[in-house]
Amino acid sequence: MSASDQSEGISALLASNKSWATQIAQNEPKYFENLSKGQSPRFLWIGCSDSRCPETTILGCKPGDVFVHRNIANVVPATDLSSLSAIEFSVVYLKVQHVVLCGHTGCGGVKGALDNKKLGKIDTWLQPLRQLRLRHAEELDKLSDVEKQQRLVELNVQQGVETLRQNPDIIDAVNSRGLQVHGVVFDLASGELKSVDTSEENTATERRYAAFRTA
Repeated sequence: MSASDQSEGISALLASNKSWATQIAQNEPKYFENLSKGQSPRFLWIGCSDSRCPETTILGCKPGDVFVHRNIANVVPATDLSSLSAIEFSVVYLKVQHVVLCGHTGCGGVKGALDNKKLGKIDTWLQPLRQLRLRHAEELDKLSDVEKQQRLVELNVQQGVETLRQNPDIIDAVNSRGLQVHGVVFDLASGELKSVDTSEENTATERRYAAFRTA
């Protein structure tokens, strides 16, 4: 790509932004003034970095509505400082009311975890997905390639929700003010979000609270 092509690319983005900002300001003259005063989002959204899954767009929301953390394949490692920082800031300080973990169909990270191809540095990041694959091998091996990928997407969301529920900041917020944790999958073919079953018995909740709560 030539330097002129690159310049035209960023110029197009800047022009699009200018048009968007102008339209918003015309419709809501105080919008950006109010936005600049601070944020009070109701949701923490943890999703995939995939360019086809822009949370604000697919939720029909505006800037300021959703606090966002995204990474490849929406993996939630218990020791990842980036996700832990986003969780702490949004849950403890912004006091979001909901944490939403979103996977999506056609996820390249999930496909990579199933393909057994050496990918480089990303192999380390996808290790939790490969561990999920191993843990559920008996179930996954009975499925077609498409079904297997879809099921691993769901399993990844379920595992991520469980990891989130083990986070001390989330445990405190659930018990003190009713924070809710949800799992969903974005269907690229329809544009719709579908809930993932993350229900559990009360005994599981009590045991996790006893094991992971800190004071």
